[in-house]
Amino acid sequence: MRVGEQSTDPIDQVLGEVPVPAPLTPEDVRLAVRAVVVHAAEEWPAGPKCRNDGATYPCRLHRWGRRVLEAHGLNERQIDALIRHGNPFVHVPFPFVLTGPAAARPSAPVTQSPRGQAGRVAAPGVRPAIRPGGTGRPVAPPATRPRWPRAS
Repeated sequence: MRVGEQSTDPIDQVLGEVPVPAPLTPEDVRLAVRAVVVHAAEEWPAGPKCRNDGATYPCRLHRWGRRVLEAHGLNERQIDALIRHGNPFVHVPFPFVLTGPAAARPSAPVTQSPRGQAGRVAAPGVRPAIRPGGTGRPVAPPATRPRWPRAS
């Protein structure tokens, strides 16, 4: 059964589809990501079934999660990348911008090395990699934007 087809499961026929909320909130998007990842397909001899509840794939929650993520602006490839990633707690930016959150930031200046070669890009507002007065262990700079799987 494909994602867009009508289910023949008696429960689905009685209960119908779960409605997509009219104004999407960040909580709706987080729940939708969990729904598509946790209720992903698992192969069985009789065909694909929901990994979580054993219903025919796609189950009601998986279909709802896909519809919410599509309403949020993700395409099918990005939703499939979320499912392949397998982390139900992955962060999807809200509001989702098709070009990504990096397009809204101004470009960072490129620093010049003493030899005249272009060096690394200096990100504005990034803390130094070593704690002052600490043990001297390197510390990763804070994340400048959320990371989530890219569709390939």
